[in-house]
Amino acid sequence: MDLETGIYQNSAKKESWKTILTLAYQSLGVVYVLALIGTCMVIGDGVLTPAISVFSAVSGLELSMSKEHHKYVEVPAACIILIGLFALQHYGTHRVGFLFAPIVLTWLLCISAIGVYNILHWNRYIYKALSPYYVFQFLRKTERGGWMALGGILLCITGSEAMFADLGHFSQLSIKIAFTSVVYPSLVLAYMGQAAYLSRHHDGTLEYHFGYYVSVPETLRWPVLVIAILAAVVGSQAIITGTFSIIKQCSALNCFPRVKVVHTSSKIHGQIYIPEINWLLMLLCLAVTIGFRDTTRMGNASGLAVITVMLVTTCLMSLVIVLVWHRSVFFALGFVFVFGTVEALFFSASLVKFLEGAWVPIALSFVFMTVMYVWHYGTLKKYEYDVQNKVSINWLIGLSPSIGIARVRGIGLIHSELVSGIPAIFSHFVTNLPAFHQVLVFLCIKHVPLPHVKPEERFLVGRIGPRDFRLYRCIVRYGYRDVHKDDVEFEKDLVCSIAEFIRSATSSSDASSMEEPEKDDRMTVVGTCSTKSDNGIFMSEDTLSFDHVDSVGTSELREIKSPKVITPRKKVRFIVPESPKIDTSAREELQDLMEAREAGLAYILGHCYMRAKPESGMIKKLAIDYGYEFLRRNSRAPSFVLSVPHASSLEVGMMYKV
Repeated sequence: MDLETGIYQNSAKKESWKTILTLAYQSLGVVYVLALIGTCMVIGDGVLTPAISVFSAVSGLELSMSKEHHKYVEVPAACIILIGLFALQHYGTHRVGFLFAPIVLTWLLCISAIGVYNILHWNRYIYKALSPYYVFQFLRKTERGGWMALGGILLCITGSEAMFADLGHFSQLSIKIAFTSVVYPSLVLAYMGQAAYLSRHHDGTLEYHFGYYVSVPETLRWPVLVIAILAAVVGSQAIITGTFSIIKQCSALNCFPRVKVVHTSSKIHGQIYIPEINWLLMLLCLAVTIGFRDTTRMGNASGLAVITVMLVTTCLMSLVIVLVWHRSVFFALGFVFVFGTVEALFFSASLVKFLEGAWVPIALSFVFMTVMYVWHYGTLKKYEYDVQNKVSINWLIGLSPSIGIARVRGIGLIHSELVSGIPAIFSHFVTNLPAFHQVLVFLCIKHVPLPHVKPEERFLVGRIGPRDFRLYRCIVRYGYRDVHKDDVEFEKDLVCSIAEFIRSATSSSDASSMEEPEKDDRMTVVGTCSTKSDNGIFMSEDTLSFDHVDSVGTSELREIKSPKVITPRKKVRFIVPESPKIDTSAREELQDLMEAREAGLAYILGHCYMRAKPESGMIKKLAIDYGYEFLRRNSRAPSFVLSVPHASSLEVGMMYKV
């Protein structure tokens, strides 16, 4: 009975674990969609925040100019400032970042000083408004009107969701100190001063949507207007940088099409610039500014985006509490209940104003979410196809001249995104053209989140199959600030790294195991040519040809072309030395490598087309055949593909049926 009970308990545990894993897998889809919603709302906020910040600052012109002229100046002035803001993004934050702190500090001190003046001059008892008692009294008396007014209060916290972008420039402690000691007190004083002014001027003649500039003394309106515009530009910079960062993270997670990421700083990883996203944000900001021309509707749109981001963050934070902090589930539920209730109240108040501008972030999020979901789905299906159809080493060993496979002279580089296994594109190539090069290298380019990769740690080299096959795998690692060498230098470093791997793999233990196929996951770290003093080969440079290169003149008379300068191009020759340190098999392998290098090097690039299977549903066919293929054709190719010389490249097309 004890044995039967134990077996029953074990089977019950297995079934319970299967149920838990099934529910967890299903919940991952919900979490993924929830994370995409929050991410898309942040991107939408990257469109709305610059527009409302700049337009709100420029709106003070209504009180500083005559009514006949201000309506013709506000929108063009806001558009010019926005165009200038986005046009300066490619210079990088580090070039103008030294101005940000003085501008923001001046603005905070300015609004706090004006707030203190309004409190002392108009209503000294306004400090009582800090008590939560009056919030409940306000909601109790106004009921539905007070609930709908909560959507406008969100403008007080607009921009706080962009603070995560500052984590790329400052530490958490510095942000906490700055916010609690300077930013928050200044904002409280500014809003209290504005409330004090409105408490004495609520006779109906005041234009409430310009309440702040009305509360500023007339003698200070022009200086405050200039400081406000500068502060709006700085505040918009934070959300623009945050949008760049989140797009880069989504692209790294295969949730967004490949874009060009320019790192503007060699010291700070977070300072990046994405040209495509920059100009797209500029066009959308201009469209919102010209289309709305009203801070009220812009505020409704921005408020819904902000509160949605906060609500999603609260839900995802509960997972962090349980899975990362290892706290109780009840503690996480309590966290969601306390903060989620307040945020849900604000969210419902903002959602009511859907037709009054709140539809904009929903529309933007829907478009971005569709793009991200389709790209992620297509990339996942492509990876699954590559993994399921990758070629085994046993199939490779089975290839022989008896079945018509020929080996031609030269080195063939097959670019693949797989770090293990042989890609399906190779079997497709060999099946349709039964020949491959004397030396074959499966090349994988990886970019790591570091500024630079040391030259001695650049290459990872391994052997595929027996030594006689002359098949190698090479993983090349680059940092985000590393400069890719030209094709001649890259080929030289690649051949040197393979030669060093051959020389270093000639120990007795390795030599005894050469009869068996090597494991595909055995890789050796090998440096570049400049990092090795003795790599088993000699290099000599001979003049190969002359390239005509146009020199860049410094004269301002650009219509007069400078004469052409003839620059000799060197060819590197590899010679295997007579050394007792190298055994016979390794010497033959090195000799074959040198002969293949002298014969030439060819780049074999896989070019896959994805199509849904005929039995697939309509939605899948639309997502794969039209959505993913459209994004793939219009997104950037990997950086390695762009640097491949066209004369030595060969594209192999293959249709993926997913």
